Amino acid sequence: MYSNKMPRHPGLTLGVASLVGTTVGCLVLWKFIHRRRQLSAASLHKNISTGGDACIDCTEKESSENSEEEYCGVSAVEKILEAEIKVVSDTEEWEEIWPVLNKELTYYKVLGIDCEWVAVEGKKKPVSLLQMATHSGFCILVRLPQFVNSGRTVPNTFLNLLANSSILKVGVGCCDDSNKLQCDYGLSVKGLVDIRYLAMRQRRDSFQNSLSLKTLSESILSFPLDKSFQLRCSNWDAEEFSPDQVLYAARDAQVSIALFLHLLGFFLPDSPCSWELLLGKCQGLVDVPFKAKSAGILNGDVNGAQRTKRSRSEEKLSQINQGKDPRKNKKKPLGVGYSARKAPLYDNCFLHAPDGQPLCTCDRKKAQWYLDKGIGDLISNDPFIVKLRFEPSGRPESSVDYYLTVKENLCVVCGKRESYIRKNVVPHEYRRHFPIQMKDHNSHDVLLLCTSCHAVSNYHDASLKQQLSEEFNAPIGCEEGVRMLEDPERRQVRSAARALLNASKLPEQRRNELLKEIKNFYGMEYITHETLQEAASLETRLFNESYVPHGVKVVQSYAKGGLKSLMELEKRWRQHFLDSMQPKYLPPQWSVDHNHSKLLRKYGENLMIPMG
Repeated sequence: MYSNKMPRHPGLTLGVASLVGTTVGCLVLWKFIHRRRQLSAASLHKNISTGGDACIDCTEKESSENSEEEYCGVSAVEKILEAEIKVVSDTEEWEEIWPVLNKELTYYKVLGIDCEWVAVEGKKKPVSLLQMATHSGFCILVRLPQFVNSGRTVPNTFLNLLANSSILKVGVGCCDDSNKLQCDYGLSVKGLVDIRYLAMRQRRDSFQNSLSLKTLSESILSFPLDKSFQLRCSNWDAEEFSPDQVLYAARDAQVSIALFLHLLGFFLPDSPCSWELLLGKCQGLVDVPFKAKSAGILNGDVNGAQRTKRSRSEEKLSQINQGKDPRKNKKKPLGVGYSARKAPLYDNCFLHAPDGQPLCTCDRKKAQWYLDKGIGDLISNDPFIVKLRFEPSGRPESSVDYYLTVKENLCVVCGKRESYIRKNVVPHEYRRHFPIQMKDHNSHDVLLLCTSCHAVSNYHDASLKQQLSEEFNAPIGCEEGVRMLEDPERRQVRSAARALLNASKLPEQRRNELLKEIKNFYGMEYITHETLQEAASLETRLFNESYVPHGVKVVQSYAKGGLKSLMELEKRWRQHFLDSMQPKYLPPQWSVDHNHSKLLRKYGENLMIPMG
């Protein structure tokens, strides 16, 4: 017999049913996520990619709805994140993986790095884990407490790898990690590049609030990083790491290297995988600690380097990389800081030959000089004309010669008739190294620009200088890293001394190693406290005798092809001025080929250019 009565508590019944349904749904979701993690952990056992695959594979074409560029980027990043991971706890394990790591570094001298440590009651313990990933994603997790205290000397290959400034170590907060490694273990880490600078330099508008590795990974690589509290604050001093810990630790280093390569355009199909090009794009950022305020996150004025004298040229370069026209900068009016001319540049006085043929225009002071020396006669006051009493060394080839034209005192770009200054179309840092044949009568390349147009022109000039820098491996400016060379031995001795003086809790094994380095350097059996202090302030930079200034190197490179080749550099700068500034008021007869045919007829196109 069936009852038609309803349950006494229908709400309770529905609530229980909903709870059961929700629980079942959560269990299904948890099982799905757990399965995904197992698949990710399984990728730890994949074989290592051959050197250079991440870059070479970018040229492979595969049909897809996405563009080739997008496909290559995703493919290369996936390869990096699926590469082999090795855990190193002692010297033997390091020696085993070192040949593989060293081979990877022959392709691109760059490592993504990160560190993990444990904090007890808010106090940080020494670094537990150092993560390093190569350009292919091959990742080494070095367990520093076990590695340093393994009873054997820390391998020189490991120490030299960290101290070698020519091998870049890239990451978020890598300079802070380096300071902790120095303090905890006396390890000197050089060649650091904080990828936050590169991110702001190229994609500033996307990162107004956060520049964490997680944010950068999600925004640039579209790869979500697991930064859960359970993993981030797990026991990094544990006897054995769980698969999730290994994967978490490796991901930070792998994502760092992937971000670095992506921001430099190395995942594009037509991108040249040149180490020199890569190094040039990091100019001014090596071993520069990241400071948010100086980088301009809050006010949007991103420079990509500290506001110091050493990095001012890099500030201009970072603006170029962002593609931001200085005319749009509302905070600093264009031309501020420029000193405008007090007097006109062109007086349009004339010099005539003894037979009355016009020779050129000149300023009043020069024309008056011929009169004062008694080698010229005044023919007219308006216009001011002086006829020479001697035969000039050369005469114009035609009556429409550039030097015979009357020139107006106005900005050749916008036509403004006040606040103008001289503009060297071919910058002085190149022109000064030209042969004397190309220095005579070069007022053709001195034009008038108002202060605003002059500022814009300098901005565009920096772009061409950077191109020349990359083409001829000629670093711009006089950066200390170019003029000065770091002596690795002296740097290592200084780092050892500072660690002994400042790190009171160094393991005994490591302390003895550092003392031995200092003893070998000074040739002493016993090291006093005074010697330690002297070593701690040791000068590690030596003058680079092989350093060649940017302008000299570029001119030398062109001059190897003779006079005609060097003319191409002059022509390139003139054409650059026309293309970038589009001047509307150039003097008549101004030309990118000015004086070239005359010089070629006189000296020949293969005239060898001596370079001092």
